[in-house]
Amino acid sequence: MNRRLRLITCLLLLVSLKVAAQETTTSLTVYRDFQPATIYLTDGRKMKVPLANIFLKNSGFLYKSGDQTKEANIKTLKRVEFKDRTYYRIDTMLAYRVDTVGEDGLFCAWRIDIESYRQMRANNRDITSLSFGDMVSYSAADLAAEEDLHFPIVPVYYYLYHGQYVLTHERRVGRLLNKEQKRMMATLMNDRSFSWTDEESLMKLLRLIH
Repeated sequence: MNRRLRLITCLLLLVSLKVAAQETTTSLTVYRDFQPATIYLTDGRKMKVPLANIFLKNSGFLYKSGDQTKEANIKTLKRVEFKDRTYYRIDTMLAYRVDTVGEDGLFCAWRIDIESYRQMRANNRDITSLSFGDMVSYSAADLAAEEDLHFPIVPVYYYLYHGQYVLTHERRVGRLLNKEQKRMMATLMNDRSFSWTDEESLMKLLRLIH
């Protein structure tokens, strides 16, 4: 009985540590302050935007228009360049390049884990009250007033593999591999240190299958 109790206690401790370790933010955007960006559109045009940001709700693109904050149609974007990094459109998100192996690469997009947030705040305010809609109308002052709110954020990783973007998931990646590559991936996954949410693990796998 004592052994079973110890096991349950250890499991609960591991769960609590995982929750505690999850990265959080008090902002709804990647950058605390809106800043200049250069947009490259799918139709070949290039535009400069004086005040822009990345929306953590969906890793979308926000820009200031007068006193309003608007969200751009992600389908019209090819990539967006800020002063510190470039974001590329992958599916419906904007992701930055973490590292490369030849022509292949690892990309990351950060998003708010809305389900986790709702669970954390089940007896308090709901995240939907912060205008998570197509048109966003909050300001920097609004965000400052919400500093008691902590949003859990999670990385979403993609490979650019042989010219194709693929979500870093065993099943998704496995579809693109031959028998020998699948064997190497299985061997690496058996390593206790491997994780599909760890950049070092993902780069190690990319180097193996490249």
